[in-house]
Amino acid sequence: MTAAAVAERPGAPTSSSGPRIGQLDALRGFALGGILLVNIQQLMLMRSTEDQEKLLIPHILDLTAQQRFFPLFSLLFGVGFGIFLRRAQAKADHPRLLLLRRLVALAALGAAHHLLQPGEALLPYAIIGIVALLPLSWAPRWITLTVGLVTTVVPIALAGSGAALPGLLITGFALALFEIPESLHRIGPHLLGVFLLAVAGSVAALLWQEQDPLNAGFTVSSGVAGLVMALAYATGLLLFLRTRVGRWCAPTLEALGRMALTNYLTATLLVISFGPLLGLPESTAWPRLLGLAAAILVVQAIWSRWWLARFRYGPLEWAWRCVTWWSLVDIRLPATSGR
Repeated sequence: MTAAAVAERPGAPTSSSGPRIGQLDALRGFALGGILLVNIQQLMLMRSTEDQEKLLIPHILDLTAQQRFFPLFSLLFGVGFGIFLRRAQAKADHPRLLLLRRLVALAALGAAHHLLQPGEALLPYAIIGIVALLPLSWAPRWITLTVGLVTTVVPIALAGSGAALPGLLITGFALALFEIPESLHRIGPHLLGVFLLAVAGSVAALLWQEQDPLNAGFTVSSGVAGLVMALAYATGLLLFLRTRVGRWCAPTLEALGRMALTNYLTATLLVISFGPLLGLPESTAWPRLLGLAAAILVVQAIWSRWWLARFRYGPLEWAWRCVTWWSLVDIRLPATSGR
Protein backbone atom coordinates (compact mmCIF):
# COMPACT_ATOMS: atom_id res chain seq x y z
CA MET A 1 0.00 0.00 0.00
CA THR A 2 1.35 3.44 -0.90
CA ALA A 3 1.72 6.27 1.57
CA ALA A 4 -0.86 8.27 -0.39
CA ALA A 5 -3.37 5.47 -0.09
CA VAL A 6 -2.76 5.30 3.63
CA ALA A 7 -3.30 9.02 3.98
CA GLU A 8 -6.72 8.68 2.36
CA ARG A 9 -7.81 5.78 4.54
CA PRO A 10 -10.12 6.91 7.37
CA GLY A 11 -8.58 6.36 10.78
CA ALA A 12 -5.14 5.44 9.46
CA PRO A 13 -2.46 7.21 11.49
CA THR A 14 -0.39 9.41 9.22
CA SER A 15 1.09 11.24 12.18
CA SER A 16 1.62 10.57 15.83
CA SER A 17 -1.46 9.12 17.52
CA GLY A 18 -1.21 11.88 20.10
CA PRO A 19 1.29 14.09 21.89
CA ARG A 20 4.14 12.25 23.55
CA ILE A 21 4.19 12.35 27.35
CA GLY A 22 7.83 13.17 27.98
CA GLN A 23 7.93 12.13 31.63
CA LEU A 24 6.35 8.79 30.75
CA ASP A 25 8.96 8.20 28.06
CA ALA A 26 11.71 9.11 30.53
CA LEU A 27 10.34 6.64 33.09
CA ARG A 28 10.25 3.98 30.39
CA GLY A 29 13.86 4.70 29.41
CA PHE A 30 14.96 4.57 33.04
CA ALA A 31 13.16 1.25 33.60
CA LEU A 32 14.76 -0.14 30.45
CA GLY A 33 18.22 0.44 31.90
CA GLY A 34 17.30 -1.33 35.11
CA ILE A 35 15.77 -4.27 33.27
CA LEU A 36 19.05 -4.68 31.37
CA LEU A 37 20.95 -5.01 34.66
CA VAL A 38 18.69 -7.92 35.57
CA ASN A 39 18.36 -9.62 32.18
CA ILE A 40 22.08 -9.62 31.44
CA GLN A 41 22.67 -11.72 34.57
CA GLN A 42 20.14 -14.30 33.41
CA LEU A 43 21.38 -14.38 29.83
CA MET A 44 24.96 -14.99 30.94
CA LEU A 45 23.99 -17.43 33.73
CA MET A 46 26.19 -15.50 36.13
CA ARG A 47 27.24 -17.12 39.41
CA SER A 48 26.38 -14.92 42.38
CA THR A 49 27.95 -16.96 45.17
CA GLU A 50 31.39 -18.33 45.95
CA ASP A 51 31.94 -20.81 48.78
CA GLN A 52 28.27 -20.29 49.73
CA GLU A 53 28.92 -16.58 50.27
CA LYS A 54 27.09 -13.94 48.28
CA LEU A 55 29.44 -11.84 46.14
CA LEU A 56 29.31 -8.07 46.66
CA ILE A 57 28.16 -6.88 43.21
CA PRO A 58 25.30 -9.38 42.79
CA HIS A 59 24.27 -8.67 46.37
CA ILE A 60 24.06 -4.94 45.62
CA LEU A 61 22.11 -5.67 42.43
CA ASP A 62 19.71 -7.86 44.41
CA LEU A 63 19.04 -4.90 46.68
CA THR A 64 18.82 -2.21 44.02
CA ALA A 65 17.78 -3.81 40.71
CA GLN A 66 16.36 -7.32 41.06
CA GLN A 67 12.53 -7.04 41.13
CA ARG A 68 12.82 -3.22 41.36
CA PHE A 69 12.45 -2.34 37.69
CA PHE A 70 10.17 -5.22 36.74
CA PRO A 71 7.09 -3.65 38.43
CA LEU A 72 7.76 -0.27 36.82
CA PHE A 73 8.39 -1.73 33.36
CA SER A 74 5.22 -3.83 33.57
CA LEU A 75 3.09 -0.96 34.85
CA LEU A 76 4.32 1.25 32.00
CA PHE A 77 3.44 -1.39 29.41
CA GLY A 78 -0.08 -1.45 30.83
CA VAL A 79 -0.19 2.34 30.66
CA GLY A 80 0.88 2.17 27.02
CA PHE A 81 -1.93 -0.23 26.15
CA GLY A 82 -4.46 2.01 27.91
CA ILE A 83 -3.27 5.17 26.16
CA PHE A 84 -3.38 3.37 22.82
CA LEU A 85 -6.95 2.16 23.34
CA ARG A 86 -8.17 5.56 24.51
CA ARG A 87 -6.69 7.34 21.51
CA ALA A 88 -7.83 4.62 19.10
CA GLN A 89 -11.39 5.03 20.39
CA ALA A 90 -11.25 8.66 19.30
CA LYS A 91 -10.22 7.92 15.72
CA ALA A 92 -11.20 4.35 14.74
CA ASP A 93 -14.45 2.43 14.35
CA HIS A 94 -13.10 -0.77 15.93
CA PRO A 95 -10.50 0.26 18.53
CA ARG A 96 -10.49 -3.07 20.37
CA LEU A 97 -9.75 -4.90 17.14
CA LEU A 98 -6.72 -2.64 16.75
CA LEU A 99 -5.64 -3.40 20.31
CA LEU A 100 -6.07 -7.13 19.67
CA ARG A 101 -3.94 -6.92 16.54
CA ARG A 102 -1.33 -4.96 18.50
CA LEU A 103 -1.25 -7.62 21.20
CA VAL A 104 -1.01 -10.48 18.70
CA ALA A 105 1.92 -8.75 17.00
CA LEU A 106 3.60 -8.31 20.39
CA ALA A 107 3.03 -12.00 21.13
CA ALA A 108 4.79 -12.92 17.89
CA LEU A 109 7.76 -10.72 18.79
CA GLY A 110 7.80 -12.15 22.29
CA ALA A 111 7.71 -15.74 21.05
CA ALA A 112 10.70 -15.07 18.79
CA HIS A 113 12.53 -13.30 21.62
CA HIS A 114 11.78 -16.21 23.95
CA LEU A 115 14.02 -18.41 21.80
CA LEU A 116 16.96 -16.19 22.77
CA GLN A 117 15.88 -15.28 26.28
CA PRO A 118 13.56 -17.72 28.04
CA GLY A 119 11.59 -15.85 30.65
CA GLU A 120 11.38 -12.64 28.62
CA ALA A 121 8.47 -10.27 29.27
CA LEU A 122 6.80 -9.48 25.94
CA LEU A 123 4.96 -12.77 25.42
CA PRO A 124 3.40 -12.76 28.91
CA TYR A 125 2.44 -9.10 28.44
CA ALA A 126 0.66 -9.96 25.19
CA ILE A 127 -1.15 -12.96 26.66
CA ILE A 128 -2.32 -11.00 29.70
CA GLY A 129 -3.42 -8.19 27.40
CA ILE A 130 -5.58 -10.55 25.35
CA VAL A 131 -6.97 -12.50 28.31
CA ALA A 132 -7.45 -9.65 30.81
CA LEU A 133 -7.07 -6.15 29.36
CA LEU A 134 -9.37 -6.60 26.38
CA PRO A 135 -12.30 -7.96 28.46
CA LEU A 136 -11.75 -5.30 31.14
CA SER A 137 -11.86 -2.58 28.48
CA TRP A 138 -15.66 -2.99 28.54
CA ALA A 139 -15.83 -2.59 32.33
CA PRO A 140 -16.11 0.75 34.17
CA ARG A 141 -12.71 2.28 34.84
CA TRP A 142 -13.03 2.01 38.61
CA ILE A 143 -13.64 -1.73 38.38
CA THR A 144 -10.55 -2.14 36.20
CA LEU A 145 -8.47 -0.15 38.69
CA THR A 146 -9.81 -2.15 41.64
CA VAL A 147 -9.06 -5.45 39.90
CA GLY A 148 -5.57 -4.20 39.09
CA LEU A 149 -4.75 -3.12 42.62
CA VAL A 150 -6.11 -6.30 44.20
CA THR A 151 -4.30 -8.57 41.74
CA THR A 152 -1.09 -6.66 42.41
CA VAL A 153 -1.07 -6.44 46.19
CA VAL A 154 -2.48 -9.87 47.08
CA PRO A 155 -0.08 -11.96 44.93
CA ILE A 156 2.92 -9.98 46.18
CA ALA A 157 1.82 -10.52 49.78
CA LEU A 158 1.43 -14.25 49.16
CA ALA A 159 4.11 -15.18 46.66
CA GLY A 160 6.34 -12.25 45.67
CA SER A 161 6.31 -9.89 42.71
CA GLY A 162 6.50 -12.48 39.92
CA ALA A 163 2.86 -13.40 40.57
CA ALA A 164 1.78 -9.76 40.34
CA LEU A 165 2.43 -9.36 36.61
CA PRO A 166 -1.27 -9.39 35.58
CA GLY A 167 -2.14 -6.90 38.30
CA LEU A 168 0.63 -4.49 37.34
CA LEU A 169 -0.47 -4.48 33.70
CA ILE A 170 -4.13 -4.03 34.65
CA THR A 171 -3.29 -1.21 37.08
CA GLY A 172 -1.26 0.61 34.44
CA PHE A 173 -4.07 0.10 31.93
CA ALA A 174 -6.58 1.60 34.36
CA LEU A 175 -4.36 4.58 35.20
CA ALA A 176 -4.22 5.40 31.49
CA LEU A 177 -8.00 5.15 31.19
CA PHE A 178 -8.24 7.68 34.03
CA GLU A 179 -5.76 9.90 32.08
CA ILE A 180 -3.33 9.95 35.01
CA PRO A 181 -0.20 9.96 32.79
CA GLU A 182 -1.28 13.23 31.18
CA SER A 183 -1.44 14.77 34.68
CA LEU A 184 2.12 13.92 35.73
CA HIS A 185 3.38 17.44 35.04
CA ARG A 186 0.70 18.89 37.32
CA ILE A 187 1.59 16.79 40.36
CA GLY A 188 3.10 19.17 42.91
CA PRO A 189 3.94 18.82 46.61
CA HIS A 190 2.21 15.43 46.82
CA LEU A 191 4.96 13.91 44.67
CA LEU A 192 7.65 14.75 47.25
CA GLY A 193 5.49 13.31 50.02
CA VAL A 194 4.97 10.04 48.14
CA PHE A 195 8.70 9.85 47.42
CA LEU A 196 9.64 10.30 51.08
CA LEU A 197 7.10 7.69 52.19
CA ALA A 198 8.37 5.29 49.53
CA VAL A 199 11.98 5.81 50.66
CA ALA A 200 11.02 5.10 54.27
CA GLY A 201 9.11 2.00 53.18
CA SER A 202 12.06 0.90 51.05
CA VAL A 203 14.44 1.02 54.01
CA ALA A 204 12.09 -1.14 56.09
CA ALA A 205 11.54 -3.58 53.21
CA LEU A 206 15.28 -3.88 52.54
CA LEU A 207 15.94 -4.72 56.18
CA TRP A 208 13.29 -7.42 55.89
CA GLN A 209 14.77 -8.78 52.66
CA GLU A 210 18.26 -8.90 54.19
CA GLN A 211 17.08 -11.65 56.52
CA ASP A 212 17.25 -14.08 53.57
CA PRO A 213 19.89 -12.68 51.17
CA LEU A 214 20.60 -15.93 49.27
CA ASN A 215 17.00 -16.13 48.03
CA ALA A 216 16.64 -12.52 46.92
CA GLY A 217 14.11 -12.20 44.13
CA PHE A 218 12.17 -15.30 45.14
CA THR A 219 10.61 -14.26 48.44
CA VAL A 220 7.68 -12.19 49.61
CA SER A 221 10.13 -9.73 51.18
CA SER A 222 11.80 -9.23 47.78
CA GLY A 223 8.43 -8.66 46.16
CA VAL A 224 7.37 -6.07 48.73
CA ALA A 225 10.75 -4.34 48.58
CA GLY A 226 10.59 -4.35 44.79
CA LEU A 227 7.17 -2.73 44.64
CA VAL A 228 7.96 -0.05 47.22
CA MET A 229 11.37 0.72 45.70
CA ALA A 230 9.85 0.90 42.22
CA LEU A 231 7.57 3.62 43.57
CA ALA A 232 10.56 5.38 45.14
CA TYR A 233 12.52 5.17 41.89
CA ALA A 234 9.60 6.47 39.81
CA THR A 235 8.76 9.41 42.05
CA GLY A 236 12.45 10.17 42.58
CA LEU A 237 13.03 10.30 38.84
CA LEU A 238 10.02 12.56 38.31
CA LEU A 239 11.43 14.93 40.93
CA PHE A 240 14.90 14.72 39.37
CA LEU A 241 13.49 15.65 35.95
CA ARG A 242 12.38 18.97 37.44
CA THR A 243 15.95 19.97 38.29
CA ARG A 244 18.41 21.64 35.93
CA VAL A 245 20.48 18.45 35.58
CA GLY A 246 17.30 16.42 35.14
CA ARG A 247 16.10 18.64 32.31
CA TRP A 248 19.47 18.13 30.63
CA CYS A 249 19.22 14.32 30.99
CA ALA A 250 15.55 14.16 29.98
CA PRO A 251 16.00 14.06 26.16
CA THR A 252 18.29 11.02 26.42
CA LEU A 253 15.97 9.14 28.77
CA GLU A 254 12.98 10.04 26.62
CA ALA A 255 14.72 8.79 23.47
CA LEU A 256 15.51 5.48 25.18
CA GLY A 257 11.88 5.23 26.26
CA ARG A 258 10.42 6.10 22.88
CA MET A 259 12.41 3.23 21.38
CA ALA A 260 11.88 0.87 24.34
CA LEU A 261 10.73 -2.08 22.21
CA THR A 262 13.67 -1.78 19.82
CA ASN A 263 16.15 -1.28 22.65
CA TYR A 264 14.75 -4.10 24.78
CA LEU A 265 15.14 -6.62 21.96
CA THR A 266 18.46 -5.37 20.60
CA ALA A 267 19.95 -5.43 24.10
CA THR A 268 19.47 -9.20 24.10
CA LEU A 269 21.27 -9.49 20.77
CA LEU A 270 24.15 -7.35 22.03
CA VAL A 271 24.50 -9.31 25.26
CA ILE A 272 24.57 -12.74 23.61
CA SER A 273 26.97 -11.42 20.96
CA PHE A 274 29.53 -9.74 23.19
CA GLY A 275 29.06 -11.48 26.55
CA PRO A 276 30.85 -14.69 25.50
CA LEU A 277 33.71 -12.64 24.03
CA LEU A 278 34.20 -11.16 27.49
CA GLY A 279 34.10 -14.57 29.15
CA LEU A 280 30.88 -13.83 31.04
CA PRO A 281 28.81 -17.05 30.73
CA GLU A 282 28.65 -18.97 34.05
CA SER A 283 31.37 -16.77 35.53
CA THR A 284 31.79 -14.39 38.47
CA ALA A 285 33.20 -11.61 36.27
CA TRP A 286 30.72 -9.08 37.57
CA PRO A 287 32.77 -5.92 36.87
CA ARG A 288 32.96 -6.91 33.20
CA LEU A 289 29.23 -7.57 33.19
CA LEU A 290 28.54 -4.08 34.53
CA GLY A 291 30.89 -2.64 31.93
CA LEU A 292 29.03 -4.40 29.12
CA ALA A 293 25.66 -3.22 30.45
CA ALA A 294 26.92 0.36 30.65
CA ALA A 295 28.36 0.17 27.13
CA ILE A 296 25.07 -1.14 25.74
CA LEU A 297 23.11 1.68 27.38
CA VAL A 298 25.51 4.31 26.05
CA VAL A 299 25.30 2.89 22.53
CA GLN A 300 21.51 2.70 22.72
CA ALA A 301 21.24 6.25 24.05
CA ILE A 302 23.36 7.61 21.19
CA TRP A 303 21.60 5.46 18.61
CA SER A 304 18.13 6.38 19.89
CA ARG A 305 18.77 10.12 19.78
CA TRP A 306 20.36 9.86 16.32
CA TRP A 307 17.46 7.81 14.95
CA LEU A 308 14.68 9.96 16.43
CA ALA A 309 16.31 13.10 15.06
CA ARG A 310 15.56 11.64 11.63
CA PHE A 311 12.47 9.47 12.05
CA ARG A 312 9.18 9.64 13.91
CA TYR A 313 9.35 6.15 15.44
CA GLY A 314 11.96 3.55 16.30
CA PRO A 315 12.30 0.77 13.69
CA LEU A 316 10.41 -1.90 15.63
CA GLU A 317 7.95 0.65 16.99
CA TRP A 318 7.19 1.64 13.40
CA ALA A 319 6.73 -1.99 12.30
CA TRP A 320 4.49 -2.63 15.31
CA ARG A 321 2.37 0.40 14.44
CA CYS A 322 2.08 -0.68 10.79
CA VAL A 323 0.84 -4.13 11.81
CA THR A 324 -1.53 -2.63 14.37
CA TRP A 325 -3.21 -0.33 11.85
CA TRP A 326 -2.61 -2.72 8.93
CA SER A 327 -1.33 0.28 7.00
CA LEU A 328 2.00 1.68 5.90
CA VAL A 329 2.45 4.39 8.53
CA ASP A 330 4.61 7.35 7.54
CA ILE A 331 7.86 7.15 9.52
CA ARG A 332 9.25 10.44 8.24
CA LEU A 333 9.38 13.51 10.45
CA PRO A 334 7.18 16.43 9.39
CA ALA A 335 8.76 18.81 6.89
CA THR A 336 8.35 21.64 9.42
CA SER A 337 10.76 19.98 11.84
CA GLY A 338 13.62 22.06 10.43
CA ARG A 339 15.36 19.25 8.63
